[in-house]
Amino acid sequence: MSNDASNTATHTSDTPQLLLEHHLKELRLPTMLREYDHIARQCAVEQVDYPRYLLRMTELELLDRERRAIDRRVRQAKFPVVKTLDSFDFLAVPSVNKTLVLELARSEFLARRENVLLLGNSGTGKTHIALALGLAACQQGHRVRFTTTAALVSELIEARDDEKLLRFQKQIASYELLIVDELGFVPLSKTGAELLFEMLSQRYERGSTLITSNLPFQEWTDILGSERLTAALLDRLTHHVHILEMNGDSYRLKQSRRKRPPSSER
Repeated sequence: MSNDASNTATHTSDTPQLLLEHHLKELRLPTMLREYDHIARQCAVEQVDYPRYLLRMTELELLDRERRAIDRRVRQAKFPVVKTLDSFDFLAVPSVNKTLVLELARSEFLARRENVLLLGNSGTGKTHIALALGLAACQQGHRVRFTTTAALVSELIEARDDEKLLRFQKQIASYELLIVDELGFVPLSKTGAELLFEMLSQRYERGSTLITSNLPFQEWTDILGSERLTAALLDRLTHHVHILEMNGDSYRLKQSRRKRPPSSER
């Protein structure tokens, strides 16, 4: 066979594969593009028919697409770290209602636009559970945003100063779950408290809000600076709410003590 004929035959035999890869790229099916040849060889050995080959390919694509979607939602949530309930030691914090936590992890409260309040002294794992519930919501297809109270208030003030407050409020309102951590750690300015109140009020019966605080309700006035504002906010937050009380010795301190080597006797 002449060189020209050989090149033509090679080009012809390669064309279906090249076209297939082109089509898979255009259809945005990266997993099928990556795996089609390997799965085809596997199915040939196992004598799997064409429909089952296609079934395997589409299952792989769907599984990988869902994994990528979860990864994207987790990135958008802006979690400082990823935490799961599997790594939370419920025995170390006996005051926490484990049954309620596991129920909330199913994320059904989001469809009902219910809120969650985690209250208790520092170090009892409030942020850990908040992060774990946020991750569970992401894994179940919900849009989540995590922030601290101080960071959220700072963003609200900056957006107001840049005349972008309405846009920022709409962005926050689009999340099915807003997690606001550490309410009570830093007193808020009058402006900051009012902007936070407005933000949280806008979510009333429109989206779920999860708040962690080291202060009991009667001390929230010290942070918000106004009894009227505090009463109005609590009225909205507690209308449809699940409250987790997490009091006791510091969870972090217990973990630290467990890791510390015993002191040697002198």
